[in-house]
Amino acid sequence: MAKVEIKAPIVEEISKNVEGAQSVVVVDYRGLTVSEDTALRKALREEGVTYKVYKNTMMTRAFEGTDFEALAPILEGPNAIAISKEDATAPARVLAKFAKTAPALELKGGIVEGKFMDQAGINEIASIPSRDELLGRLLGSFQAPITNFARVLKQIAEKDGEAAPAEAEAPAAE
Repeated sequence: MAKVEIKAPIVEEISKNVEGAQSVVVVDYRGLTVSEDTALRKALREEGVTYKVYKNTMMTRAFEGTDFEALAPILEGPNAIAISKEDATAPARVLAKFAKTAPALELKGGIVEGKFMDQAGINEIASIPSRDELLGRLLGSFQAPITNFARVLKQIAEKDGEAAPAEAEAPAAE
């Protein structure tokens, strides 16, 4: 069996994984302990992010002719890729957070919504909250004025409720 026949399914797998991806982040994972790697994979999985280690030559071939071709220059040394098809910020956010506790993990760069980002750019993307968190904040900002309005109405009703018995007693005293 020729080497090309063995490599073709791997290149195809990478191509399928990145097809339609919102973001792909490349990391150097050298120096991570087995327990750190397991924890990282779990954290990424919980966010719906695919995390795989492939040979650089396989990734380069799979990325040819796609938006992810810009990653080729950073594919040196042992690398892993984190791929998200749903949330463009998820891989960067999870990896950057994890890198704070595991300094051996190095974010090298990535493609986010079709644009190449270097390490600094990926760290900046990581600071953006998740879509669900942003929607929660938006909903909260919509609810705040309504809640405050309801509180004011309640206070007015309570105040009027106290005044009503006093007014009722006043004419009876005459």
